[in-house]
Amino acid sequence: MAAELAAAHGITATVIPADLAAPGAGARLVADLAARSLHVHTLVNNAGFGTYGPFGTIPLARTAQEIQLNVGTLVELTSALMPQLIASQGIVLNLASTAAFQPTPGMAVYGATKAFVLSFTEALWRETEGTGMRVLAVCPGGTDSEFGAVSGTTASPAEFGKRQSAADMVAEAMRALETTNAPSMVSGTRNRALARLVRLFPRRTAVAVSDRVMGRPRVRAGQVASSVAGSAH
Repeated sequence: MAAELAAAHGITATVIPADLAAPGAGARLVADLAARSLHVHTLVNNAGFGTYGPFGTIPLARTAQEIQLNVGTLVELTSALMPQLIASQGIVLNLASTAAFQPTPGMAVYGATKAFVLSFTEALWRETEGTGMRVLAVCPGGTDSEFGAVSGTTASPAEFGKRQSAADMVAEAMRALETTNAPSMVSGTRNRALARLVRLFPRRTAVAVSDRVMGRPRVRAGQVASSVAGSAH
């Protein structure tokens, strides 16, 4: 992909492999950038993954990686690079999700991490007003990517039946950066309508509707204990 970008646009694309789900990965990446004398103008915190199933059945080690990647590394990179981003009047674009607007039974931790990303980014938008740095949280719905295969949601929830292409989602995000100064945006007309609608529901109703949409499998006796035991390996 780096070679394709360089050939098509006459740019230099530098690839730095890193496991951003590992604690301290953000600091190591920033140190690597400094060693290469690379100055960051735009930070896109796009890396993330979800887990599908009742909370107690998912190994704790996998949940810890999910929180680290979706929240910990995102905050770490944003903090470490903010001086550069403010100095260059750059951009912070954080990928949240429509899952941020209501609890998501079946993907309880994923939804909670994306709620954090949305809240954090909108607060950062307000705090940095007047600096010239642009901050935006992008909230896509089901998107044509590897997300479903990794999370195990490819054939389960109804929400993933109508996916937006990644290219369309990115195009909407870029237009929002160019034409608005909002702290967040939801990509896709259907997704925007649903995000507005859920805010009108009582929380109890919102979580019940989300549960039905997600098609959450139920916890069975013995599942939680076996999951805890399995997480120790």
